[in-house]
Amino acid sequence: MLRLSRICAALLAVCVIAALSLQAQNNAGKPAANNSSSVKSKPRARDLGIPFDGTPGPLNAITDVAGVTVGHTTLISGEGKLQVGKGPVRTGVTAVLPRGKDSMNNPVFAGWWSLNGNGEMTGTTWVEESGFLEGPVLITNTHSVGVVRDAVIEWRIAHGAADASGYWWSLPVVAETWDGWLNDTNGFHVKKEHAFHALDTATSGPVTEGSVGGGTGMICNSFKGGIGTSSRRFQVIGPAKSIVGEYTVGVLVQCNYGTKDNLRIAGIPVGREIEAPMPYSQTRFENQDRGSIIVVVATDAPLISTQLKRLARRVALGLGRDGSISGNGSGDIFIAFSTANSGAGADNHIVDLKMLPNDLIEPVFESTVFATEEAVVNAMIAADTMVGADDHKVIGLPHDQLQAILKKYNRLQ
Repeated sequence: MLRLSRICAALLAVCVIAALSLQAQNNAGKPAANNSSSVKSKPRARDLGIPFDGTPGPLNAITDVAGVTVGHTTLISGEGKLQVGKGPVRTGVTAVLPRGKDSMNNPVFAGWWSLNGNGEMTGTTWVEESGFLEGPVLITNTHSVGVVRDAVIEWRIAHGAADASGYWWSLPVVAETWDGWLNDTNGFHVKKEHAFHALDTATSGPVTEGSVGGGTGMICNSFKGGIGTSSRRFQVIGPAKSIVGEYTVGVLVQCNYGTKDNLRIAGIPVGREIEAPMPYSQTRFENQDRGSIIVVVATDAPLISTQLKRLARRVALGLGRDGSISGNGSGDIFIAFSTANSGAGADNHIVDLKMLPNDLIEPVFESTVFATEEAVVNAMIAADTMVGADDHKVIGLPHDQLQAILKKYNRLQ
């Protein structure tokens, strides 16, 4: 009995050490929960008086679409000279779950589109073929797509159910943008546990923006970029001016694209007037559009997959309002889904669907354009100056200069 007690005690100690080790690994990079009061509130674009078209939802976030949850794991450590495998580390993972924890077992209609294909979003051939998004959307850095994809499959096995054929089968949607200017991207610091954490901590409520999650090491229009979100509430008006329905569109971006000279906010080419040191200076791609942007669009309007592909295309118009030209080096890839028609993925009976007529879809298009435009600006407003690998420094968008320029053009509210 004494020997058995000692063995049990030893096993317990090993379990505790392992748990503490995993907790320390996650805590090194994980943020507080999205709706936690411990997260320091940062100003958003509207707080600075920047005007936007359309009416936002209560949170002005993708989580205004009921059921959608968002989680982040943020990894920041080290400083100074780049040592591959050691750091500095400026990266992470962001997860968007269309139906929260029920996302694995209740697919949503979806459509995707690539404005410029210098990037990656896995699983999209099946989205195109089936018309469904089966599970979450995760976003990380370019060289961590593989490990995050594999982690989603493992997470699904732990949380979901086998498909009708009796097999565990999954083609996850995982997207990327490149963070190699600030992050040891070839050090492969994103692990399965970090993807698990982003998924397991995903919540409704306010979404943390800026240098968090997959957006930690990103650069946007030559300023610090990252994660941003916005939403729009709208009515669909039918014949005789009757209200057909009231719906929400929410957008989340991981922005890592563009050039300073092309940056436009509230219609003003502010990038040309802001004085700030630029990244990539004295490189051969100093003035080129290097990077990417991933955009996730959610709506509760009853749209089917063909309509959602049309919706994904409208993201490009929102980016154009911010000055994007979708340069050769930019992977601009978008996915849109609808949380309406719950149960549409059933495989054992005929499913009755609701669909917004194409003749009434324009308010959804418009709201997507407006929310995309604002989500990018929110990401830049929230992102602080960051120093990363080899002491590369990327300046956060200067709020004071931005406000002064917009005021000069009578565009500040």
